[in-house]
Amino acid sequence: METKAVYGAVEAESKWIAERLRALVEVESPSDDKAAVDGAAALVAAWAAELGGRVKLHKQKQFGDVLEVRFGPARRGRKPVLLLGHLDTVWPLGTLAKMPWRERDGRFWGPGVLDMKSGVVMALAAIRALGEVGVRRPVTLLLNPDEEVGSPVSRTITERLALGSAAVLVLEPAQGLACKTARKGVGDYRLHVTGVAAHSGVDFARGHSAILELARLLEKVAGFTDLKLGRTVNPGVISGGTRSNVVAEHAYAHVDVRVARASDARKVDTLFRGLRCADPACRLEITGGLNRPPMERKPGTVALYKQARGLAAELGFTLDEAATGGGSDGNFTAALGVLTLDGLGAVGEGAHARHESIVLEHLAPRTALLAGMLTCG
Repeated sequence: METKAVYGAVEAESKWIAERLRALVEVESPSDDKAAVDGAAALVAAWAAELGGRVKLHKQKQFGDVLEVRFGPARRGRKPVLLLGHLDTVWPLGTLAKMPWRERDGRFWGPGVLDMKSGVVMALAAIRALGEVGVRRPVTLLLNPDEEVGSPVSRTITERLALGSAAVLVLEPAQGLACKTARKGVGDYRLHVTGVAAHSGVDFARGHSAILELARLLEKVAGFTDLKLGRTVNPGVISGGTRSNVVAEHAYAHVDVRVARASDARKVDTLFRGLRCADPACRLEITGGLNRPPMERKPGTVALYKQARGLAAELGFTLDEAATGGGSDGNFTAALGVLTLDGLGAVGEGAHARHESIVLEHLAPRTALLAGMLTCG
């Protein structure tokens, strides 16, 4: 691939990128609003069709539809590269009124611009740039509607397409300026303690407090954290009881778990399943578990990163690698043994925050890098 030619083609479409990114950001798409996410998918599907993409919608009932687009030759001799992203955001409808699209201080600002609508537009721009310089190869673009809530409907589709792909390039934002070669696995456990209700003034001795029992259990749960192993266990939400003069019959905790290794995920699950109430009159129910397996830094991912680093050098910038505690759909594909490189989207800051933005000076070179990676494998 002639990197200078691709870079020139990307730079020539800077207006195309800006116009489409603004249009996509201004179609709000919170995960829990199917119609909104479907609206974003329809917009991207139309753009993809203009580029010659073969569009397929995997219809869903609860969440938005999963958008799959195939580009390039349809013949079966060469596996496609899978470009993996999502169209849902954490921002509720109406956020644009408080966080409108704007260009200022060398950045684009707006809800979802970094995580990860810029990555979606970069993928289309990379495919368009390759077409401009006459490079065609099989590429699959998969955009999920539910990544921000754990990918409950899209995971099986992601895994199936990944197994038929030469490599997976994840369109999530960069980690600073680096791509991501490792991500922690994510667990989500829920503890529900049932005790015995009683009047706290009249029948105190007859009661068995679910709140006190949960508090004892959470002391044990906090001890599951082991920073040397890269394991964190965080009881992030607790609730329970009805009134201050009632011994609580029910108490709940929602616990986030992050692990760096698949083997450690199994250990943590054993620890949770081994929890027992100290008060025999109380009952504990544990639900949930590991939602995303770890994306471990393995030789295949390292080889893919080295390819990206070499292309970046040709484009005039240094590409480092990083690990992160956050999860993505790339966790699923890496766990299958498919070559996966994450964090190939935009450079910016403020994902899920009011200052969400991307840095414009990195947009063209990162898009050209993505285009270059599509020709590998």
